Amino acid sequence: MSQNNISDFNFSDEIRKYIKHWKWAVLSLIIGIIIAHLFVRYSTPKYLAKAKIQILQEKSSGSGVSLLQDIDVFSNMENNVEDEVEIIASRSNLIEVVRQLGLNTKVYSLGSIRSKELYENSPITLNIIAPDSTMHREGLEFYLDINSSTTSFGYSVEEEDAPKNYAFGKNISSPIGDIVITPNREYINNHLGKRLKVEISPLSEIATKYQEEIIISKPQEFSSILDISLEDPVKEKARDIINSLVVVYNKNAVEDKQQIADKTSSFIEGRIADISASLSSVDQSAEDFKTGRGVTDIASEANINLNVGVANRQELANAETQLNIAGSMRDMVNQQEGYEVLPANLGLSDPTIASTTQQYNQLVQERNRLLKSSNEKNPVIVNLDQQLSSLKRTMQASLSSTVNNLGLQVNTLSGQQAIINSKIYSAPKNERALRDITRRQQTTESLYLYLLQKREEAQITVASTAPKSKLIDSAYFSDIPVSPRKKIIYLAFGIFGLLIPFSIIYARDLMDNKVHNMHNLEKNVRSIPILGELPRLSKKEKKIIVKDDRSVLAEALRIIRANLDYLIKSKPNESNNIIYITSSVPGEGKTFLSVNLSMILANTHKKALLIGADIRNPKFKSFFTGKNIDNLSVGHKKSDYGLTDYLHDQNISYKEIINTMLVNDNNLDVIYSGRIPPNPSELLMSGRLKELFQEVSGRYDYIIVDTAPMMMVSDTLLISEHANQLIYVTRADVTEIKALDFAMKLQGEGKIKGLSFVVNGVKLNNLGYGGKYGYGYGKVAKKWWKF
Repeated sequence: MSQNNISDFNFSDEIRKYIKHWKWAVLSLIIGIIIAHLFVRYSTPKYLAKAKIQILQEKSSGSGVSLLQDIDVFSNMENNVEDEVEIIASRSNLIEVVRQLGLNTKVYSLGSIRSKELYENSPITLNIIAPDSTMHREGLEFYLDINSSTTSFGYSVEEEDAPKNYAFGKNISSPIGDIVITPNREYINNHLGKRLKVEISPLSEIATKYQEEIIISKPQEFSSILDISLEDPVKEKARDIINSLVVVYNKNAVEDKQQIADKTSSFIEGRIADISASLSSVDQSAEDFKTGRGVTDIASEANINLNVGVANRQELANAETQLNIAGSMRDMVNQQEGYEVLPANLGLSDPTIASTTQQYNQLVQERNRLLKSSNEKNPVIVNLDQQLSSLKRTMQASLSSTVNNLGLQVNTLSGQQAIINSKIYSAPKNERALRDITRRQQTTESLYLYLLQKREEAQITVASTAPKSKLIDSAYFSDIPVSPRKKIIYLAFGIFGLLIPFSIIYARDLMDNKVHNMHNLEKNVRSIPILGELPRLSKKEKKIIVKDDRSVLAEALRIIRANLDYLIKSKPNESNNIIYITSSVPGEGKTFLSVNLSMILANTHKKALLIGADIRNPKFKSFFTGKNIDNLSVGHKKSDYGLTDYLHDQNISYKEIINTMLVNDNNLDVIYSGRIPPNPSELLMSGRLKELFQEVSGRYDYIIVDTAPMMMVSDTLLISEHANQLIYVTRADVTEIKALDFAMKLQGEGKIKGLSFVVNGVKLNNLGYGGKYGYGYGKVAKKWWKF
């Protein structure tokens, strides 16, 4: 939509455009409501069944999976409600439900319009002897006529076929296997003389159907509660399907958990056997190690060895000290040449040496005192020397013996210290080796005891496996059908019924590129004046107005005349009584307007001249024939000359080509087009046409010139300089809006002057501004089915 169209948009006009077709809207609304009633009346109602369950968390379910979570086998397994939704509505679960409830076999009681499915009150029981694979792949449909409640029935594959009698309980061959039909005595009497339809469908097909129809939803985003719902024409069936689905889901979940628990128990048994053998091997290794190393308790023995080592080291140190002292004294005694005092109280363990040393020192001291007053030859001194020599020999012998004994003792203690040190130094190594064995022993024993405990738990789990879901509300249904929803259907069909005509109008308006009336034209020609509009005439209506005519056409012409006079009088200084009437293409009504405008001007007692300047396709003769049209020329003889004759022959005067006509009691001067020339453009460009206009413009008040269509030929442009008023005729529902740009462009370029528009052929309900005002004369009732 252009900016100009947007600025000219009028909401009330748009509404009026739809409201004026209210009859179509009412009719479409009634039809829509009727269709809605028929739809509701003959649609199969559907009922809603609902159930509510809670998905139990895996940790509280006591399944065998939780037993292995402690050893990180299934540590990442957590309950996922979204996954459970997919599992519940899985194809395998629904196949099992269809199999249990026999949903792949349907029995219908045929009606004249709608058939009714017999679910809980089926008069027959159907058994099929066929492999399971066949039941999954193939289907069958046949018809039964119940003749007797206990003896026989009619069987036919096609509804039109004649039924063949079979006895109840007899095998009937079919493409899916043998069929055995038995009567249900509780309900069969209600269907005597009636025809039944039996449909057998593949299990997988029915399971897929219900998989698509079952709706599983969560009331809240993070809830473990699930709502399961299903719509079905048989409410009892919908209830049974949901309940069976929950049972099958829980049963499969329990079986899965029991299978996992069994595998867990089997796994634990195998591990216990392996670990028991490993534990025996570790115990044997500990026994062999202690036996081979001669250890029982390494810590205690190491403690004892440390204490013994300390005592032995002290004893060794004492022995080494006494050995050193004894050796030193022996050397000192051996090295003495005379008699000197020896060290006493050195701590030697031999008391003889100590007493001998003491005696020796006493004698030495006695001898030394005697020598102060005597000499060595003194008998006392000699006696003392003898005693000292004896003591010295005794002492040397004792010291030598002591040194030898202490040497042996030191060697013995040193050997013992080496053995003790060896035991002390080897204790950490033995302790580490024994600790490794003990660690393996403890680890294996701990795992062994753990698995023994888990084995007992697994046995308890197998006996007490819980279902995966908790049934909060078992399936229930309402006796009020949820489909079809009457109010919504009536509303939808009503709205749809209203939208159809309005959509057609909108689509037609959206694709519309034609001129329809004066108001529509004003939006597209901007400041160019519009003189008026002419009504569309039927084939029976007169094409030329009469004197004192009060028809819609006459009133429309009077409006055009008034507007034309206003344009002419708005330029009083110009000689602008020459009025061209043209159009874009032939058939838009320029000749019709030319004739009738001349007639309406003649009614005002003004002198009007009508000239046929469309010399290529003249049409005046089709208007000026009939019993109400007379030639008032001299001698009542019609002139044989026309405009082309005048333009071609210099000897013919303008008076010879003017025909004075009495048309419907109105006097009118007419110049016919004349003979069709071979060179119309060159002929119109001659100076004779200008001479003609100069001659007649002063003698007539109005000169109406019917010219050629402007978009077809250039004739009108060639003579446009002679007229200051050009009426451009458009035809409602025919002229395209883009054709108006051609005329406006010519005026903008200065090739034509005084451009104005007239709309011809406007529907009566579009006259005026959208048909709001109208003219009020000669109104014709429009057919109700017409837009």
